[in-house]
Amino acid sequence: MSVPIRNPTWVSRRRLLEQKISDLHRCSSLVQLKQVHAQVFKANLHRESFLGQKLIAAFSLCRQMTLAVNVFNQIQDPDVLVYNTLIRAHVQNSEPLLAFSVLFQMLDRGFCADNFTYPFLLKACSGKAWVRVVEMIHAQVEKMGFSLDIFVPNSLIDSYSKCGLGGIGAARKVFEVMKKRDTVSWNSIIGGLVKVGELVEARKLFDEMPERDTVSWNTILDGYVKAGEMDAAFELFEKMPARNVVSWSTMVLGYSKAGDMDMARMLFDKMPIKNLVPWTIMISGYAEKGFAKDAINLYKQMEEAGLKLDDGTVISILSACAVSGLLGLGERVHASIERTRFKCSIQVSNALIDMYAKCGNLDKALGIFHGMARRDVVSWNAIIQRLAMHGYGEKALQLFSRMKGEGFVPDKVTFVGVLCACTHAGFIDEGLRYFHAMEGDYGIPPEVEHYGCMVDLLGRGGRLKEALQLVHSMPLEPNAIIWGTLLGACRMHNATGLAEEVLDCLVKSPELSDSGNLATLSNIYAAAGDWGNVANIRLRMKSTSIQKPSGASSIEVDDEIHEFKVFDRSHPKSERIYKTIDGLGQHAQHINKLTTSG
Repeated sequence: MSVPIRNPTWVSRRRLLEQKISDLHRCSSLVQLKQVHAQVFKANLHRESFLGQKLIAAFSLCRQMTLAVNVFNQIQDPDVLVYNTLIRAHVQNSEPLLAFSVLFQMLDRGFCADNFTYPFLLKACSGKAWVRVVEMIHAQVEKMGFSLDIFVPNSLIDSYSKCGLGGIGAARKVFEVMKKRDTVSWNSIIGGLVKVGELVEARKLFDEMPERDTVSWNTILDGYVKAGEMDAAFELFEKMPARNVVSWSTMVLGYSKAGDMDMARMLFDKMPIKNLVPWTIMISGYAEKGFAKDAINLYKQMEEAGLKLDDGTVISILSACAVSGLLGLGERVHASIERTRFKCSIQVSNALIDMYAKCGNLDKALGIFHGMARRDVVSWNAIIQRLAMHGYGEKALQLFSRMKGEGFVPDKVTFVGVLCACTHAGFIDEGLRYFHAMEGDYGIPPEVEHYGCMVDLLGRGGRLKEALQLVHSMPLEPNAIIWGTLLGACRMHNATGLAEEVLDCLVKSPELSDSGNLATLSNIYAAAGDWGNVANIRLRMKSTSIQKPSGASSIEVDDEIHEFKVFDRSHPKSERIYKTIDGLGQHAQHINKLTTSG
């Protein structure tokens, strides 16, 4: 009896391992990645460049740069490809200085950078401070002859553009001398011009483009929206041969920012496909404008549509709630976070603290702060500032001491909260000590906000001369808030003489025309019985068409924000409201008469 012979199925371990890691650079599971790494090490293949390069890319994707560097250090003879992979990994993980350190190490070992090295490094160069570095890379590119590879000059244009006004001229020159351009070249220079506000020039190049893709159209569209030119944006939007979610979302955002929520909603409803971005824009827009019911209803629809929250959506909506005081929507978002067991990042927790505190629920804000497993400086700043603003100065300063005790280094925002806390608690000497410690102990030069807090602190404490001296000693130009704070302190303490001295300084300042300052000065003269100067100030305000904007109060009732100003008739129920107020006034007078006669 014959037995069928089967082909051997044996494959070498090395071959199986290579097959397993061929797509490893796309792996985002750290557990799986570590298992493969252990197998590579066990097979004694950890010194080989090919496998090392794949592992470095994979660990970079998992944000495990320490492990990526360990893999690199174990490679026996790393080649340029491996060095490039590590450079790219550092850039992708926001470690630009380490990326350049790898470059210098590579050069020291006798390797030359290639046409992939420089584009990776250029991605690390973003912002005004990097323009000189981009220029040095540019010089090396020209020296090595890599400018003929279209990928390299495209990267140069992009990096120069990210350096702002200081780099856009160089980006134009690179673009103009290119012998061959592709759509990326055109899009990069147009995007750079849009970023620095040169919209007319950007549109001119857009019109000259031989071929346009959706990115080209969206870039110009975004430029019009950010410039507030919604008519031009809509005209361009209608001409687009193809629109994607980005195109629609850009238009929705533009109309939302312009306050035209009806137009924003119309476009939103017409969108063929929606992701989280347009939903977030619309809900945040409604919340910022105080349209509570619309915001809450749309949020319900988003949840019913099965969309899952992400950090960006949560933070954006909570920030909008904090601006408008929309506590109801903020609480609903918080309830969704707890119900879905959404993993709160530090940034989300910070947004919750800020929302609750600004909406007046300080206990809830403190509860979230104390419940955080990890905090950053922003967490401490948020709770310290809000405690200070709510009048809990002493508690805010206690938290500041605890912050330092836990090893956190305060920044300029922290000190605004600390000085504000001293102001509300009346701790003048402590405030002065913290103010001088800013630069002396922490190397933080005081800014206008810090001087404003100090002027307020000294002014409230009646130390007006010191406050004026501090203003004169400022290395910065005092703004309307500084002068207004000082004038307010003069009014509080009936210091007419000092108010006139402040006025003499204001005469030389463009801030004199500020309506609040003139109104404050008028009130100071009125308190002193100087009706002649009151008349002069009021006449001046009238002749220059300056009017002090009315203060406004708002209240949330049944998921709706109601705003009121003095003599305001814009509310749909204003007649009923004023009748109620008049009725209350008459009732109060009646009670007063009964009390007096009794």
